Amino acid sequence: MLAIDLSGRSALVTGGGNGVGQRICEAFVRAGAATVWVNDISAERAVATAAELDTIRPGVARSVKADVTSPAKVLRMRAETGPVDILVNNVGIPTAGFALQKFVDSEPADWEQMIWLNYGSVLHVTHAYVGDMVEAEWGRVITIVSDAARKGERVQVIYGSAKAAAAGFSRGLATEVGKFGVTVNCVALGSIKAGPLAAAVERDPDLETRLAKPYPVPRLGRTDDPAPIVALLASDHASWISGQVIPVDGGYVMAQ
Repeated sequence: MLAIDLSGRSALVTGGGNGVGQRICEAFVRAGAATVWVNDISAERAVATAAELDTIRPGVARSVKADVTSPAKVLRMRAETGPVDILVNNVGIPTAGFALQKFVDSEPADWEQMIWLNYGSVLHVTHAYVGDMVEAEWGRVITIVSDAARKGERVQVIYGSAKAAAAGFSRGLATEVGKFGVTVNCVALGSIKAGPLAAAVERDPDLETRLAKPYPVPRLGRTDDPAPIVALLASDHASWISGQVIPVDGGYVMAQ
């Protein structure tokens, strides 16, 4: 049986205070990581998640508040956490302050936050941490992207293109840092039942059935679905996996 062992490793998960990020933090704690930094724009969420994880293995999880769309706040976060061995760029949502809409109905002002959240944050956070990984000659950078980046989706044009940019960045970075023992990968998600979508399904239980029709595995994703592959990519087992975009999506893109 394959065992994921992150003993002695330190990790930072952006947007780790809830949803997919929270479950990734939990997977790292259970895999024996020495330190897991739970980043969130909400200090309350970060502290609450760290406290929950403390019941699994005390003293491992630590909270760090930062808005990762702000380069200055990213640098302050780096000063607080110090270097880490594993970075998970998990922050990113498809609606970023405005409703899903057709590109022709959007305005340039609508795009900026979407691009900063889903792509700019990946650049700035990775830049703040990857240099130490190169120096240490070991590191893992894992970025959560979306099937909207691989396939393209209506009313998610800017979101999908920002996630596609993050994937392209990851492929390029992988070619630069691989010789230093640093791997760079992405995990592409289908629709995950979390946040506003989870609330919508709770209001209308039939919604999940309708939304899941295109999925060969006929359900929406759960927040814990991506955690096992992220933990694997963060481990020594994945030392020869780099520059990849790995789907966790119930077969969605394959089926199109």
